[in-house]
Amino acid sequence: MPRFVCVMLCATLALGCGASRSDVKGPPAKESTAKAKPAPIKQTETERLNAFFTKVFMRVVSRSPMIQAYLGIKKDNDKWDDISEKRKLEDLNLAKKDLATMHRDFDVSKLDDQGKLSYRLFERRLKESIEDYKWRFYNYPVNQMFGMHSQVPAFLMNFHKVDNAHDADSYIKRLERLKGLFAQLQVNLLERQKRGIVPPKFVFPMVIDDCRNILKGRPFDRSGKDSTILADFRKKVTALKKLPAADKTTLIARAETALRTSVKPAYDGLIALLQQQEKVATTKAGVWKLPNGAAYYERALRKTTTTNMTAEQIHQVGLKEVARIQGEMRGIMKKVGFKGSLQDFFTFVKTDKRFYYPDTPAGRQAYLARAKDIIAKMRAKLDKLFITKPKAPIVVKPVEAYREKSAGLAFYNPPSLFGKRPGTYYVNLYDMKHMAKYEMEALAFHEGIPGHHMQNAIAMELTNLPMFRRLVGYTAYGEGWGLYAERLGKELGFYKDPYSDFGRLSMELWRACRLVIDTGIHYKHWTREQAVDYLGNNTPGSKRDVRKAVERYIVMPSQATAYKIGMMEILRLRAKAKKALRSAFDLREFHETVLTNGPVPLTVLEELVDRWIASKQHHE
Repeated sequence: MPRFVCVMLCATLALGCGASRSDVKGPPAKESTAKAKPAPIKQTETERLNAFFTKVFMRVVSRSPMIQAYLGIKKDNDKWDDISEKRKLEDLNLAKKDLATMHRDFDVSKLDDQGKLSYRLFERRLKESIEDYKWRFYNYPVNQMFGMHSQVPAFLMNFHKVDNAHDADSYIKRLERLKGLFAQLQVNLLERQKRGIVPPKFVFPMVIDDCRNILKGRPFDRSGKDSTILADFRKKVTALKKLPAADKTTLIARAETALRTSVKPAYDGLIALLQQQEKVATTKAGVWKLPNGAAYYERALRKTTTTNMTAEQIHQVGLKEVARIQGEMRGIMKKVGFKGSLQDFFTFVKTDKRFYYPDTPAGRQAYLARAKDIIAKMRAKLDKLFITKPKAPIVVKPVEAYREKSAGLAFYNPPSLFGKRPGTYYVNLYDMKHMAKYEMEALAFHEGIPGHHMQNAIAMELTNLPMFRRLVGYTAYGEGWGLYAERLGKELGFYKDPYSDFGRLSMELWRACRLVIDTGIHYKHWTREQAVDYLGNNTPGSKRDVRKAVERYIVMPSQATAYKIGMMEILRLRAKAKKALRSAFDLREFHETVLTNGPVPLTVLEELVDRWIASKQHHE
């Protein structure tokens, strides 16, 4: 059994081994030459439940070669996932079986508090997966943001490790099996087309271009430069010190053959299908255009926000927040003595060179150094806000060259489960004109600390919880915390420069606009251009950033609403606790409640905060 699964299994099942020999009643056993059988250790109901969760988690991992690779497991590293309709039906039946097992085999009344919460959360996930089966075709599995067409090279480069010749052989077999994977993908795309589910027309040129880029270079043409995948394979095989040169040559030749005979036909077939679908695609942006699209969007909002807010309610909240934040921005304009409209101020901060580092190696190093300094200064103040702090360190890195053109401005990758890899705050230094100095503090607090690193690393280190509660998140909870963390920086005395505080507000404004635009597109039938105009007129974002953002919201309905809804709920619960507890309110204890139960739906978060309030009041 791979080490990851062994450690995970032992860590989880260890919860069921709490009884010691001193707990066993009765006289000591007489000495005997025969070895006495150890008395069985009785598990509590919560320990039995956690063992069930482990079993299900291991089954999920065993059924997904790609998840195995993400977790560092090489059991099936010559295969791809099964993305067929048959597998989806199998997953549905397994979810139904797991739900029935939970209801039949476990007594909720005998679970401890965390066991009861785990039961509810897992039951919720199973019910959602069963309910979502009818909506399984309501997405765009190939788009400019994500999809198997771009996932394959990224997966091979970042997660298929080549430590020996066997790993290299498995890499080649994955290349040889790509035609099968893409055949399933094409079946899925055609099934969606039959049901009237096709992405908007603007998606296709970008996706087709991405596919063609994979087929540039050797062995697809005679340019002399290796293609993306061949370059990765050659680098990994060349690095194998113990492998004879002749064997390396043979492996590389086999990879070239697989690229020509499997990878190229797979991508060519996908391109041909996309070109055909482009002809029938429309310019309509929202999912309202789909059969039962309105019902699907309401379902997507409930799942993303983990609330019962309607599209209209979210839209109105967005409008109010946009007006409030812009009012605070006008206060900053007065503070810095700027004369003109808010839109004039947006143009000023977008174009004045003082707000950007030079687009040079020295400018990039300066940005990186300051980002590290911001993280270090915040780290020094964490004791004022938190009781539990992550053991895993955080590092700041520039986005790698191979993906910096398409990657976002900044993002976070969590640490590895066993501490070998730190959490990473990535900054995209490809085009320094998009990396404003005034947004640096807010970006670092959101993506690093006290934002995503605090939330993710602490959750992963909660060894008393089952694995699914440590690793599986809720967008509104995670992104809501990230946006809330930006505000925490102001409470700690950061954003002393008014322009930096403007940067904080501009990022919050962007998230408020998302509420308006996402619901505008998918509920109010806005066109793409209407959404672009609204975001461009109401934020200091560049034309490029505005258009990319709107196109993201179009292909990922509801996702963008999570940030502001999550932040506002955390702030509401904090205000509720402060009002109830008055002088007994402790911000560090509030954060402990929010972070040390793992990711939860917002409705459950309120229950946890209410329980903490009641416990404090009881002890007053």
